[in-house]
Amino acid sequence: MSARIKPELTPVISSAAAPQREFLRFEFKYILNQPLRDAIEGELGHFLQPDPVVVDKPERKYVVRSLYFDDPSYSCYYDKIDGLTHRAKFRLRTYTNDPQEACDAFLEIKGRHNQKVFKKRVPMLPGEDGLFTRHESDITRKLLRQAEPGHVRDRFHYDYLRKSIRPVMLIDYLRRPYVSRFSPDFRLTFDDNLHGMHTDNLYPDDRSRRRALLRGYTVMEVKFSSQIPPWFHRIIRSYQLKRVSVSKVCKGIDAWNLVPRLD
Repeated sequence: MSARIKPELTPVISSAAAPQREFLRFEFKYILNQPLRDAIEGELGHFLQPDPVVVDKPERKYVVRSLYFDDPSYSCYYDKIDGLTHRAKFRLRTYTNDPQEACDAFLEIKGRHNQKVFKKRVPMLPGEDGLFTRHESDITRKLLRQAEPGHVRDRFHYDYLRKSIRPVMLIDYLRRPYVSRFSPDFRLTFDDNLHGMHTDNLYPDDRSRRRALLRGYTVMEVKFSSQIPPWFHRIIRSYQLKRVSVSKVCKGIDAWNLVPRLD
């Protein structure tokens, strides 16, 4: 490998600081052990820089917390396991594990159309009692009251009434994001310290019930709208990286044995 020269950081617009409401893009995932992650991350300074949103954060990481919804038959889980090319799921996402911390929350629908991933999100609008606490009695109804009106909330309401979707799995992890120095549509993230909990609350009281997922491994995701840049192709070849079809929420459901094993 060539000498690792890391140029000075230059300003970029952070997609985490100014999150998109809607996108359609490719997302490729790779599971890395710690030595492989360290080696790859050491090569990135030529082409990527830390997303400015994490420059002042410890270890340049932020919390991602998502509460996923599914129906009683776990249709979203099986759609993913079966590899359906047209599928979608709902989640409630925020960026803190402390309900006392002021932080935005979003109702999101995320899915796949053929080879591309789509996501649409709307913000949660604070009500008289704020956003979310540790003791929400019915988080689904609160979502319906406080999600910004529009297509995403209407689709969520439809699935709630017709499919009986409800919260089933809380996934949280730490994310270190990088953005391209040269192409605004290329982004790379490292997700580690993954945990899952079977709960219907965004902030459950008993953290001891969390179960570690992919212990000792990192999920690396590359996200782009048209094509992978040549320099990343070289990294793929140099480290013999293999794409995987991994779902964090499916890993959580498996860890909690929430669905029958059919094998």
